[in-house]
Amino acid sequence: MSGQPQTRQRKGYGGLSGDSDNGESVHEIVPVRSASGSDSRSAVSEPRGYGSGRPVPQRFSRSRYTESTRFALIVASILFILALAFRFYKINHPDQVVFDEVHFGKFAAYYIKREYYFDVHPPLAKMLLGAAGWFVGFDGDFEFATIGDSYSVHHVPYIGIRSLGAFLGSLTVPIVFAIMKESGYPTAIAAFSSLLVLLDNAHVAQTRLILLDAALVFFMALSLLAYIKFRKLRYREYTPRWWAWMFATGTFLACTLGCKMVGLFTFLTIGTAVIVDLWQLLDIKKGLSMDQFWRHFAARALGLILWPAIIYLSFFWIHFKVLKYSGTGDSFMSPQFQETLAGNELLLNSQEIRYYDTVTIKHKDTKVFLHSHIDKYPLRYDDGRISSQGQQVTGYPHNDTNNHWQIIPTKALPATGRGRLVRHGDQVQLLHVKTQTFLLTHDVASPLMPTNQEFTTYEPDETNSRYAETLFTIDVLEALDGEPWKSKSGHFRLTHVQTKVHLWTHAKPLPDWAYKQQEINGNKAVQDRSTTWFVENIITDEPDDESKNQTVVVEQKPVKHRNFFKKFFELQMLMLSHNAGLTASHPYASNPINWPFLMHGISFWTENDKKEQIYLIGNVASWWLCTLAISVLIGIFAADALARRRAVDPIPDDIRHRLINNAGFFVTAWAFHYFPFYLMNRQLFLHHYLPAHLASALVAGAVLNFIVTESIEFPISYATASAPTTRHPRTHTDIGSKAWTFVLSYALLLLGVYLYIAPLTYGAPSLDGDQVNRRRLLSSWTLHFQAKDHETNIPGAELKHEMFASCYGTWNRALYAKEKYSYEAFGLFREVWSALLATTISAGHGSPRTRLQKQLAQPNKDPAEPREGPRLWTDTADNRAWDAYHAKNARQKEISELPVKQEAELAKLRVETGKAGKKTLNAAEKFRKA
Repeated sequence: MSGQPQTRQRKGYGGLSGDSDNGESVHEIVPVRSASGSDSRSAVSEPRGYGSGRPVPQRFSRSRYTESTRFALIVASILFILALAFRFYKINHPDQVVFDEVHFGKFAAYYIKREYYFDVHPPLAKMLLGAAGWFVGFDGDFEFATIGDSYSVHHVPYIGIRSLGAFLGSLTVPIVFAIMKESGYPTAIAAFSSLLVLLDNAHVAQTRLILLDAALVFFMALSLLAYIKFRKLRYREYTPRWWAWMFATGTFLACTLGCKMVGLFTFLTIGTAVIVDLWQLLDIKKGLSMDQFWRHFAARALGLILWPAIIYLSFFWIHFKVLKYSGTGDSFMSPQFQETLAGNELLLNSQEIRYYDTVTIKHKDTKVFLHSHIDKYPLRYDDGRISSQGQQVTGYPHNDTNNHWQIIPTKALPATGRGRLVRHGDQVQLLHVKTQTFLLTHDVASPLMPTNQEFTTYEPDETNSRYAETLFTIDVLEALDGEPWKSKSGHFRLTHVQTKVHLWTHAKPLPDWAYKQQEINGNKAVQDRSTTWFVENIITDEPDDESKNQTVVVEQKPVKHRNFFKKFFELQMLMLSHNAGLTASHPYASNPINWPFLMHGISFWTENDKKEQIYLIGNVASWWLCTLAISVLIGIFAADALARRRAVDPIPDDIRHRLINNAGFFVTAWAFHYFPFYLMNRQLFLHHYLPAHLASALVAGAVLNFIVTESIEFPISYATASAPTTRHPRTHTDIGSKAWTFVLSYALLLLGVYLYIAPLTYGAPSLDGDQVNRRRLLSSWTLHFQAKDHETNIPGAELKHEMFASCYGTWNRALYAKEKYSYEAFGLFREVWSALLATTISAGHGSPRTRLQKQLAQPNKDPAEPREGPRLWTDTADNRAWDAYHAKNARQKEISELPVKQEAELAKLRVETGKAGKKTLNAAEKFRKA
């Protein structure tokens, strides 16, 4: 044993940075040759290189140069330059609005014009896009109205705005490299994980457009890197570097969440690692007192909870300060919020309401007026229930004198003055002006909802026997006792005094006997936000002195101020609720189970004349390998656990610790960024998997390292001279030349697949039908401009194309019918579309597009919600004809005001649909014969 330090194998569960740790601080003792040739022991407080590992001979076979800091910087620089090249290549193409640039480009413009908007995502990434637009001279006047609008024609400096995402996406690649190096992996392994992101078509396509995901993935990667750097300093706690990296982690976490709400998954990843860290510190073997433990806890709470919260709040503070003018997002917010925006209609036209004013009352959500007419409820409904046969009270979407209601007091009033104002908490009667009857609700079931009360009106008699049933309380939201009720801004609930139900409406229309108008009924749910109404207009025939401001134009009022936290929490609640409400079907939506296998992509953009398209899809050589690596790692964990139950140790302790502490951390990141999507009912798309794919690329590198070598780098955490020593020699990873050969070979495979799919990523060059077919690597990819079957010697192709054109045109008619007319009309055309599609498929076309039929079988939760899905397969002549028809009808007046014209238009749609169906059936018969 002379001249050699004592070593021992340490057991226990270590930190997530990768060093094993049995409760003692790691302080490395390595042999140092003295001038006389004898061995001496020297404490190394700042280890050079990366990695951790188990004892191996001090002489190792790999080249020291490939693991030097200089070589690592060279490789990282090359990767960054390549990332820039791939992401900035043809960034000017197309010079048109692409996919969600419709939304996020518009939001960036709002920051430049300082107009308030509403979106379900936090503001950081959109503020960065706005700053980029301002920097390159964008004036914000371009509207980003529809996909395909030209940037060049309107002189929009779109390249500069797109460059922000491309640059952040390029920076992500060397950050992935740094994560692997800081985790103790060799340069080749770090380069391998970076290449899986660098040469991924989905990452490139998503980061070179005006979208949010480039910033999201960039800050997520920075969060992982910063936490690993912080974790490596765990034996140097409370030093400036320790504090700096902890606060850097908190900052990047806040930025990740500030880009999208899914940044919360990165919080969960880091939070899990911190909990594991604190659990280890709580171990009595660590030698920490409870006071010392709570000091560690408080430090992490400060740097990783409180500090990120402050940073996150600051984004919204800037957001509110910049967006100070009234804009498109006003109507989403409360009246109190809207009155903080300069030029808002509520601020300009909100007026106090007095008794005996005649008003129109509008529902906040569905935008229908409280309406009544002389028609009565039928004696018996379709389900056999009996009505009161009272006067109908309905919801009507258009201005009409039957919408006029007069506010009648239930108390004595002064002749003049502010005593005649209606205030929060007052009891009133509502008189329907046209029929001179009072609004009333009673214990009779409503026409469509037996659990809710019917609303009707009552003509008072001499005895006034039903007076109590006509009393309602004005409950103004967020108002103080006695606060005046105002038009526009005075959102309120109308509560029945006797039964405590609230005036309410919903989107489902009544039958023909009520002219398809909305049902009004009494809702017993006290806290239901959909029971909110407001006074749209005060009807004044001849203005007097007291009502001189109750006109369209009034004098300018000062902007009101509201507490920042009230505005913040109001916006947060709206963001969460609207995000959860994105449940409408979409032709390119996909389920999370499909993402790791690239079963479906997203059509971003098409150019019919040049037959160019952008289709978001990943590099199959990257995604499938990452998915395989996760499966292999989970299998390794399971097999090792099973073997250890039988007292067999197939994996040395130090390698097992590295897998658990480091690769396990990467798997945790992947799981937290993937599995929560299974719990969501909203629209989901392939690009939601991009953060999880980055984490899976880290897992792939860790698995490759496990396969190619049985040695690991040790130590990777920084020791300190004051820490107790644990004898363990420095070790290095020896991956050998075969690993480099594999990495370079697989890089060539990645590059080959990337370039093969590149025309779909960049939208250029254009591809003919056969070339598109060859790039459709999976039959589930719905690419445009595929070759017709007659071009590939398959008989009946033109007929089949014709059949599908009819199907898609009928589907667009269904969408239009639902938006313009009613849910029943939509159902009619949906059934026709499903039948046509089934007929076409039975004729010989087994396309995976049949998943659309399943989506159609599940109507929206809110039947009245207009479907905003994009046009399908825009290269068909059928769609172009339908677009022209849609544009023509969009200019017409509301059909519901013109019942005769409505029936005529519906009849026209039925005729066209019938022709399309007949045409499809004939084509199908011809196809069978062919």
